[in-house]
Amino acid sequence: MKELSDELYLQFSSFLEQQCGIVLGNNKQYLVKSRLSPLVSKFQSGSLSELIKQAMSLRERNIRAEVVDAMTTNETLWFRDSYPFQLLGDRLLPELVEARRGIKIWSAACSSGQEPYSISMIVQEFQRRRPGALSSVQITGTDISPSMLEHCKKGEYDALALARGLSPERKRQFFEDVGHGRFRINEQVRRCVNFRPLNLLDSYASLGKFDIIFCRNVLIYFSAELKSKILNQFAGALNPKGYLLLGASESLTGLTDRFEMVRCNPGIIYRLK
Repeated sequence: MKELSDELYLQFSSFLEQQCGIVLGNNKQYLVKSRLSPLVSKFQSGSLSELIKQAMSLRERNIRAEVVDAMTTNETLWFRDSYPFQLLGDRLLPELVEARRGIKIWSAACSSGQEPYSISMIVQEFQRRRPGALSSVQITGTDISPSMLEHCKKGEYDALALARGLSPERKRQFFEDVGHGRFRINEQVRRCVNFRPLNLLDSYASLGKFDIIFCRNVLIYFSAELKSKILNQFAGALNPKGYLLLGASESLTGLTDRFEMVRCNPGIIYRLK
């Protein structure tokens, strides 16, 4: 397939940033090609360049939606980096149940659902250790991708996906074999989680307030200006003294002064001032 011209790549990069905030950066033509090539055949566009031009036009809304969907779909894994989930079970949940019996947690940009379901598994394990300590836990997973949200709601994964970060013990405890090499998360884990579409550049008002927000390995795709906007909106979506958990390589430095850093062992989390 013919490569993109530099001019069209720059136009598409600008279009993608306007649509969803993602900054492609220089020389990522290979990424655009790998993500969008299947759509060239699907929409009979003739070429990658033609598909991109259709996506950027005002007339082809369905093509635009699928192109943005393809470019914003990222792989994830269970219990990524492990320490945020350890902190959730050992420190944050015990601290929060002292102040309130109902807890709300948001997994922002949840991709294919591993993060919110990992959170729910930690909650189940906490409830087994401390029966009756929590009256309710609501976990909200949001993503910009309609196809990812449909995948999340099914709660089904193949053996390869389960092998990425999930221990054999948790697989036995929380999944059921539904045949054809696929496994479904059990009802107890799934019923704590609801999924909603959300573009992080939009308002969060409809989501309500949360005690903990996970937004991990997502901000790296945004410009500094948009990172600042998103972080300040997160601050507005947290209850007093609520917590924000970012990816290991992400920082608030120079972006917002709404949080205080809390050093843990291991890792760093941020508490609303």
